[in-house]
Amino acid sequence: MDTASDMAWELASAAAKRLIDLLATDGWTAIKASVLSLWKHSHPERVEAELAEARGELMQATQAGDSVELQGLLVAEWQARLARLIATRPDITDQLRALLLQVPPDMGSTGQQTTASMTLEAQVSGGGDAYLAGRDLTITQGEAG
Repeated sequence: MDTASDMAWELASAAAKRLIDLLATDGWTAIKASVLSLWKHSHPERVEAELAEARGELMQATQAGDSVELQGLLVAEWQARLARLIATRPDITDQLRALLLQVPPDMGSTGQQTTASMTLEAQVSGGGDAYLAGRDLTITQGEAG
C-alpha cells in the first residue's frame, strides 16, 4: 500500500472502532445522522438498516456477555466498508475525521470502557536507530552548542 492508502486504511480503522464502540450505547443517537451522511450518495437507507441490524446483534450479544468476538467482526466489516467508501469518495476523509473529533471519547451511557492496544516492532541491523511511539515523539540528535 502507498502512504495515501495506508492513511485511508488507518482512518477507516479508527472510525470503524469508534462506530462499533458507540453502536450499543446512547452515544449512537448523537452521531447517527453524521455517519449516515457519509453514504448520502450511495444508499443511506440500506446502510441505516445494516447499522440497525448490527446494533441489535451487538446489544443482544452484550446482554448475553459474549460481545467481544462480535465486536471484532463488526469492526473489521465496517473498516472495510469505510475504506471502500474512502476509495470511491476521497472527499469524505475530512468529514470522517471531523466526525471522529466531534464524538467525546466517553460518550455513551452503558458504562463500557473503550480500550485499545497497539503492537510496535522494529528490527534494526547495522547499527541503525529505531524510534517507536504510540503517540507523540520528539527526537533530538547531535550536540547543541
